[in-house]
Amino acid sequence: MPSTLLELCEFREEIRKSRFITLAGPISSAAEAMAFIERHSDLAATHNCWAWKLGAQYRSSDDGEPGGTAGRPILAAIEAQDCDQVVVLVIRWYGGIQLGTGGLARAYGGGANKCLQQAPKRLLIQRSEFSCSCTFSELALLKLRLAEVDGLVLDEQFTANGVDLLIAFGATHLERLQQQLADLSRGRILLEPR
Repeated sequence: MPSTLLELCEFREEIRKSRFITLAGPISSAAEAMAFIERHSDLAATHNCWAWKLGAQYRSSDDGEPGGTAGRPILAAIEAQDCDQVVVLVIRWYGGIQLGTGGLARAYGGGANKCLQQAPKRLLIQRSEFSCSCTFSELALLKLRLAEVDGLVLDEQFTANGVDLLIAFGATHLERLQQQLADLSRGRILLEPR
């Protein structure tokens, strides 16, 4: 099951006099990935190579290194660690010794791999969306039951009679949550798939 990072993670190493700093972080959009890269890139460095993956979307850059020696190995490291919603930036300061194409791929991919291995992660849960309605007095308990199954409130609309909600949670919890909400509301709260 894919996972994402909980926070920014950093890994440093020196390979044949070249310094490498790898930074990895969680993202929720392509714009957020590009902002991370822009914010953490060091313009004084020789290369700022990166890759990100967000579901089926992904991008990478060799930033002047020979084609396929930096961005693709970083992306391969993201996939090898079964990560998603992640951006990885590897900053290199050239030390005067050529690494060759194989050495570059090992350095960039290896740094990304080591950084992601040590990073604190959380599993990404596939959530299904449901709508429901409840009274004002039931709202706090509904949110509590939803939090117990790692669910989210996507939208809430207050009406004259209560609250209309759009919620999302793992489909494996449907039966349990439906029963808890029915017990809570004497059968009034019904979860409708979206």
